Amino acid sequence: MAKAPKTLYQCTECGGTAPKWQGKCSHCGEWNTLQESLAAPEPKNARFQSWAADVSQVQPLASVTATEVPRNPTGMGELDRVLGGGLVDGAVILLGGDPGIGKSTLLLQTIAKMAQTRKVLYVSGEESAQQVALRAQRLELPSDGVNLLAEIRMEAIQTALKQHEPQVVVIDSIQTMYSDQITSAPGSVSQVRECAAQLTRMAKQMGIAMILVGHVTKDGSIAGPRVLEHMVDTVLYFEGDQHSNYRMIRAIKNRFGAANELGVFAMTEHGLKGVSNPSAIFLASYRGDVPGSCVLVTQEGSRPLLVEIQALVDDAHGFTPKRLTVGLEQNRLAMLLAVLNRHGGIACFDQDVFLNAVGGVKIGEPAADLAVILAMLSSFRNRPLPEKMVAFGEIGLSGEVRPVARGQERLKEAEKLGFKRAIVPKANMPRNAKEFPGLEIFGVSSLQEAVDICRRSED
Repeated sequence: MAKAPKTLYQCTECGGTAPKWQGKCSHCGEWNTLQESLAAPEPKNARFQSWAADVSQVQPLASVTATEVPRNPTGMGELDRVLGGGLVDGAVILLGGDPGIGKSTLLLQTIAKMAQTRKVLYVSGEESAQQVALRAQRLELPSDGVNLLAEIRMEAIQTALKQHEPQVVVIDSIQTMYSDQITSAPGSVSQVRECAAQLTRMAKQMGIAMILVGHVTKDGSIAGPRVLEHMVDTVLYFEGDQHSNYRMIRAIKNRFGAANELGVFAMTEHGLKGVSNPSAIFLASYRGDVPGSCVLVTQEGSRPLLVEIQALVDDAHGFTPKRLTVGLEQNRLAMLLAVLNRHGGIACFDQDVFLNAVGGVKIGEPAADLAVILAMLSSFRNRPLPEKMVAFGEIGLSGEVRPVARGQERLKEAEKLGFKRAIVPKANMPRNAKEFPGLEIFGVSSLQEAVDICRRSED
């Protein structure tokens, strides 16, 4: 008589297992994440046996020859920027984003362009071959050289990879794939982890540049086990408002290039087009004569961006003043309001404060502190800041203005876009003022100095 399969409870966040249900996962500490699943017995000929057959030898690091990794351009300039110059043979890229944001459109455009020079394969697990063909026709993409496979079974995909030996593969998406060796349903933690591991091994062994599409949860993180992001070489997030024409790709992890790079695209009727000057987009509706507006020069990877910071400070009509930020850190706002009260003499305990980074961009660096403070001060006094002025700098709890990285590049970008004044940390002052003939630069070491400069400019 066959033995009944054993029942386990598996965490949907970390993939950890428990013999019985419990409210809190003992591996990651999350609550209500354990789901019932059947434990499949591992066959004697394990699926890792062929991969583990080649045993590596111990060797000194000094004897290892390091060579420059060649890059294969994708034909999409903004995507190449985020990847660090292009795709690398054997690299595995994970692309996540909200439904309908344009992930499949971007990758189909990339595959169609790379098919002119390399052997490609597009594996669709969510759409039929006819649907993919209709999208390519709607985008007016060349279909010559593009191989298409509508399949979700991992064993069939592995067979196709061995037969056709493509150089670039897109898996859309990893949550729809399943393996016969796992009994759980597609999209479960076990299936996602196992399918991603098998695809990663094949990509490394065959030298395939592979792009995996990942679904995201309601909080914006990639669905499935966290180990999925550790297995791949690059993690990209596709961001943007579906009601806007602009999309952004941000690199969270990249083993072959710089992390935190940003690529900007515009959604058109013929697909996604790269935007070479995103600062002009973020400042398209900027008006310098409006109170509560200040232009920030932020740094996204190797690219300086000019973003308008808007602040609205108004009398509170309830017992608890409201504090709301869009695109900026909420906790950072509470700290800056305390600094403004102690070292700037402006009390906002009875004021509602709203902050917005125009254009949908998310700013996480502390270099935005000075621009945020000046925007709130302008709104509180109901007076606009000096025209064509930019600001950047980190503010400490004692009211000092600290330097930030790549100050010279930020100033060059501001001057290129026609700005005339800049308030920067004193340590970021250029050694030679002649390098910026069209820019009047004020170096400040404290918050009070920046406030005094704005008041003198108004007078």
